[in-house]
Amino acid sequence: MSTTLLLFALCFYLLTCFWVTMAMATDSVQLNDDVLGLMVFKSDLQDPSSYLRSWIEDDETPCSWQFVRCNPVTARVSELSLDGLGLSGKISGRGLQKLQHLKVLSLSCNNFTGNISPELGFIHSLQTLNLSQNSLSGPIPTSFVSNSIRFLDLSGNSLSGPIPNDLFRNCSLNYLSLSRNSLQGSLPTNLPRCSSLNTLNLSDNHFSGSPDFASASGIWSMNRLRVLDLSNNQFSGALPLGMFNLHNLKQLLLQGNRFFGPLPPDMGLCPHLTTLNLSHNLFSGELPESLQNLNSLTWFSLSNNMLTGELPLWIGNLSSLQHLDLSSNSISGSLPWTIGNLKSLNYLSLSSNNLTGNIPTSLAYCSELSVVRLRDNGLNGSIPDALFQLGLEEVDFSHNGLTGPMPPVSSRLIESLQVLDLSRNNLEDHIPAEMANIRFLNLSWNNLQIKFPPEIGFWRNLTVLDLQNTALYGAIPTGICDSGSLTILQLDGNSLTGPIPDEIGNCSSLSLLSLSHNNLSGSIPKSISNLSKLKILKLELNELSGEIPVEFGRLGNLLAVNISHNRLTGRLPVGGIFQSLDASAMEGNLGICSPLLKEPCKMNVPKPLVLDPFAYKVPSGRTNRTSSTFHHRTFLSVSAIIAISAAILIASGVIVISLLNVSVRRRLAFVDKALESMCSTSSSSSRFGNLQTGKFILFDSSSDWINCKPESVLQKAAEIGGGVFGTVYKVSLGDGRMAALKKLVTSDIIQYPEDFDREVRVLGKARHPNLISLVGYYWTPQLQLLVSEYAPYGNLQTRLHQRQPSTAPLSWTSRFKIILGTAKGLAHLHHSFRPPIVHYNIKPSNILVDENCNPKISDYGLARLLSLRRLEKHVISNRFQGAAGYVAPELACQSLRVTEKCDVYGFGVLMMELVSGRRAVEYGDDNVMILSEQVRVMVEQGNVLDCVDRNMGDYPEDHVLPVLKLALVCTSHIPSSRPSMAEIVQILQVIRTPLPHTVELF
Repeated sequence: MSTTLLLFALCFYLLTCFWVTMAMATDSVQLNDDVLGLMVFKSDLQDPSSYLRSWIEDDETPCSWQFVRCNPVTARVSELSLDGLGLSGKISGRGLQKLQHLKVLSLSCNNFTGNISPELGFIHSLQTLNLSQNSLSGPIPTSFVSNSIRFLDLSGNSLSGPIPNDLFRNCSLNYLSLSRNSLQGSLPTNLPRCSSLNTLNLSDNHFSGSPDFASASGIWSMNRLRVLDLSNNQFSGALPLGMFNLHNLKQLLLQGNRFFGPLPPDMGLCPHLTTLNLSHNLFSGELPESLQNLNSLTWFSLSNNMLTGELPLWIGNLSSLQHLDLSSNSISGSLPWTIGNLKSLNYLSLSSNNLTGNIPTSLAYCSELSVVRLRDNGLNGSIPDALFQLGLEEVDFSHNGLTGPMPPVSSRLIESLQVLDLSRNNLEDHIPAEMANIRFLNLSWNNLQIKFPPEIGFWRNLTVLDLQNTALYGAIPTGICDSGSLTILQLDGNSLTGPIPDEIGNCSSLSLLSLSHNNLSGSIPKSISNLSKLKILKLELNELSGEIPVEFGRLGNLLAVNISHNRLTGRLPVGGIFQSLDASAMEGNLGICSPLLKEPCKMNVPKPLVLDPFAYKVPSGRTNRTSSTFHHRTFLSVSAIIAISAAILIASGVIVISLLNVSVRRRLAFVDKALESMCSTSSSSSRFGNLQTGKFILFDSSSDWINCKPESVLQKAAEIGGGVFGTVYKVSLGDGRMAALKKLVTSDIIQYPEDFDREVRVLGKARHPNLISLVGYYWTPQLQLLVSEYAPYGNLQTRLHQRQPSTAPLSWTSRFKIILGTAKGLAHLHHSFRPPIVHYNIKPSNILVDENCNPKISDYGLARLLSLRRLEKHVISNRFQGAAGYVAPELACQSLRVTEKCDVYGFGVLMMELVSGRRAVEYGDDNVMILSEQVRVMVEQGNVLDCVDRNMGDYPEDHVLPVLKLALVCTSHIPSSRPSMAEIVQILQVIRTPLPHTVELF
């Protein structure tokens, strides 16, 4: 018996050891699967900072690797978090698919590219997937249909196409964010199946249609939602009654869509709502009374809608409110006194409404107030003194009818205030003496009637000072630039006297200096030449005298100067913008030396020595004869010199011209014969016929590029475009570089090689970052070719109007970059050459755009290559038919008065296209829409925002609206009313300036 028991125990021991060994072997295989999967994943990515250097394939387990977490019980990988490591490459689904115990996969804030691998959906244990803030593209895989994923964040990529309807077939999601992609289409009908969803963020995409608000099975049946963000899409429709029954909703963000109609009366039925943003839509009507029940609301914005009615008294019941923005509506009436009940209010904006009456003193009870904007209303009365006792950071009461003096400021306000804009009111009396931290001060268009306060120079942080038309008198303080931080100084339209202080040169950051319409005297300080960042200088309508300092020619950033109507004399500085100043910027002076001016030129130089013939005594009795003889000889000698010189010059000119005509004829015949004999070959038969062949000339090379065989070049070239001036080919220069070759229409091109060479070389000198460079040419009487820089990324016409659905629309940043760059390129053509180079044909297809949205203008000045007798036929009859909508009115009327203002008109239309996303001319079934006229009507009717392209998402209104207004000025029917391109550039740069307020331009 004991032996039997012993044998049994021995067998049991051996069997136990066997199973333990097998279990250990199985675990080893499983652990090796995790190592293998992670190593395969690592092999497909780049790790420039070597964050994954601890991942070694010889390890038996990855649990000790950095950024990897394992389940302590199973020793299997449960979490992989590689956020913000700068990784790039593809996300390998085949490697990660082996991690069958993985619950958390977070790869956000990296540089991963390519499509999202469908294999990620086969990790059945996965609960959290975060691929946000990468560069992933393509559609969302339907393999993500899983009942295990709870958290899915794909935001901040370049995903496109619609959301797959099957994505929510077995939905267990608690969190879903697809924001900041290029997704489109309507919302999936299966979305409400995600009954556990508490956060849904679909913002900043291209979704359209009307969300299923009203249906009981629609979005509003998802009663667990706490955050709903549909902002910055193209949703439309009205918000129906009954849609605000989501009692758990805390944040509702619908801004930047096309919702319209009145606000539902049951908006106040979400008791936990803290954030409500319905701005930038088309809502109308009055504020619903139910809103007063939102006691938890802290952020409330309905700006940029079409709301009417008065601001109700119950607004003071929103006791938790910190941010209130109802700007850019049509709200009328007075500000209710109950607004002072908002004790937590930090931000208040009621700008651009129809409010009237006084600013209530109770507003000072909002003790936490930091920003208050009441701009552009009809408010009157005085500013409450108590308001300036608060710790305000920004005050904007501009464009109202406020009167009386500015209130005295408290020490608290002195320390906190950074922006003060009280412009265009009727304020008087004084400017606050101490402002320690103020950065922006605009008191223009008031009636201060005070002496210029010298203490302004001690405001160390002041960057913008605008005191235009404030009835200031006295001298400009010498210490005005002591702070050294001023970028904009505008003192126009006052009664300032005395000289411009030399210390103005200490304003080293100054970009705009405007002192026009004053009584300033003395000379222009040489120290202004130290202002290397200066872009705009306006000194017109003063009493300035003397010469302009020659050192001003070194101001390379200067874009606009006006020195008209002073007492200036002498030569203009050499260099910079002074060589291309318009006559209107210099007229009305005593005698500036410029060929553009008709006034006499006065030079401040010593007078030459003049001998007086009567200073010498002559013998008596010979006085009359000698004197008479002297005068006669003097008269004869001077007259003779002038007459003989003129005769010689005229005769010489006639002889030279005659000889030149003969020489040119002989030389042309010689050139033709020489070219024919030099390049005659047995292979002259080609698609171009028997040519009198020339050679390719490259401006940057002393040797010829290709001799005598243009046909072989064109046969190998790829045609990439064309127009009325000719066909464009893509060719190789033979050294790895590519070039664009334009084969010109020969019948209309000037026929003499010297003229052609001269004009092309002028165009070749137009080198600028925003111009396509012309690098060479080929000429024979039968064939003319232009060689220019090749731009591989296409033109604005394609990017703006022929965009593929998979391509993201241009953002406002990109559009503004194109506008400013194009303006700079045109300004270079107009102002750096005499006569100016006029483009004649500004339109999107002639604006080439690189991968970073930097514009380059092509086909400029080609009309210079047309003979004068062909200009009318070619330019008027042919070209303008292909540029409908961009043609200035004076050209459409068959006039040949082609000036730079024609380009300005076309540029204005181009700006409208970039802002609106619409074509210059759109043809309907029974009508034709001219963009410039439509925009003008919409602006006059107050519907400016209807002009803006919704596809570009968020945009700064303080940038877009001034650009639209500038476009309207550029498309004025009166050429003289259009600004120059230099003025346009400076205006655009002021718009772009990162200041808290945009300088008033119109």
